[in-house]
Amino acid sequence: MTISISEAIQSLNTKGGNTHEYVITGTPTSEAEYKSLVQFVKSEDANGNAVFSSTQPYTWSQVSTEQAALQTTYNSLAYARERAKSYPSIQDQLDMQYWDNVNSTTTWKDAIAKVKSDNPKG
Repeated sequence: MTISISEAIQSLNTKGGNTHEYVITGTPTSEAEYKSLVQFVKSEDANGNAVFSSTQPYTWSQVSTEQAALQTTYNSLAYARERAKSYPSIQDQLDMQYWDNVNSTTTWKDAIAKVKSDNPKG
């Protein structure tokens, strides 16, 4: 998954406690494209239509830096997403634990250890 410009702007909004609304037409990959493809809403007119600002609250540098940081975080957690898919269901784990207790076995511990070894932390 690739982190989008929209996700970066939303993250900057959240970090700054802002609620800037915006429209993106296309996929900006440079400052010039960002300036032409991203419009921020300033207000709305009497008919409820968006009135766009002539300035942007975030620079291309801020947005692209945030996008890169979010992508790095997302990529670094790939192992966690794979682990989550690999674990047996909670119901199956509880059943394993019950039978391990009854039979003095280690089925549950072995299953969990295998998931962890197959999906090591990055």
